[in-house]
Amino acid sequence: MLILMDPKAGEGDVQAVCARIESLGFTAHVMPGATSTAIGITGNTHPIEEDRFAGLAGIARCIPVSRGFKLVSKEFRSDLAGRDSRVQVGPDPTCGFGAGMFGVIAGPCSVESREQILASAHAVKAAGARFLRGGAFKPRTSPYAFHGLKEEGLKLLAEAREATGLLIVTEVKDTDTLDMVAAYADVLQVGARNMQNFSLLEAVSRTSRPVLLKRGMAATLAEFLQAAEYIAAGRRDQPWQDSIILCERGIRTFETMTRNTFDINAFPVLRRLTHLPVIADPSHGIGIASDVPAVARAAMAAGADGMIIEVHPDPRNALSDGAQSLTPAGFEALVQQLRRLGEVVDRTIP
Repeated sequence: MLILMDPKAGEGDVQAVCARIESLGFTAHVMPGATSTAIGITGNTHPIEEDRFAGLAGIARCIPVSRGFKLVSKEFRSDLAGRDSRVQVGPDPTCGFGAGMFGVIAGPCSVESREQILASAHAVKAAGARFLRGGAFKPRTSPYAFHGLKEEGLKLLAEAREATGLLIVTEVKDTDTLDMVAAYADVLQVGARNMQNFSLLEAVSRTSRPVLLKRGMAATLAEFLQAAEYIAAGRRDQPWQDSIILCERGIRTFETMTRNTFDINAFPVLRRLTHLPVIADPSHGIGIASDVPAVARAAMAAGADGMIIEVHPDPRNALSDGAQSLTPAGFEALVQQLRRLGEVVDRTIP
């Protein structure tokens, strides 16, 4: 349930409603808005009867929310007007995702060396990226594949940030290394293989970092949103509305001519269901470098709030995902295309 408070309701009225919610054994989530306050309720397994709040002052109305993803649903948007959330990263208000702002993340799949990550960082920044991606801890299907440079990779990412000003997006693989990754990263990425690693989702929710959550390779959209709900529910005392980014990166189907099947349907559906920004990963979505720009343009047209693109200075010799990585020149051309397309679909690349 979502309780909408009257614009004239005072702090005492809000606290009284919260006390009633807690007395019922549920959790209250206070969401101040521009003109009034909303209070979300979680923890209930059955519908809550509206008369449980009879006699309390300051309540405008109660709205039942039956979905398993309550906090991330449109109904729970804190300004009460259905406005989508904007996730700002760092102090620059133009650096982030959502509500018309289109963020661009780019860089190699894995941090391989100092020279490689610095070359990548300078190249993607020159082309228009505001965020640098690069894996230091790499969960790979094969135990014999390259699994990353680990903390050394994180240090190299930090050096690249110092040299370029780009913010760092990197994957957290497990709860054991979470604190280490969080000490270096500006945005924590939860990868597709970990989308339903609920212990990791709960642990990530207790950090102060924004989270980029990738859709699992066989996950439904409802399961995707409920995974995001784990993070939102764990951030009860933090501004969770503006700290979670969803990422569509393709799902596994019967098709074998592409790496995955990029679900373009996800963007309009998620735009309708959630206030969270949704970005696209066309690199993993199709897995073929020459086709990545077409998928990227389609995602922006369908409503994506940002893009994460794999870019490598020497894709043929990349230690991971070279086949889907753009060259710096290819990435620069793509960003120019997205800037032009953004003028048509109300998406601004700062």
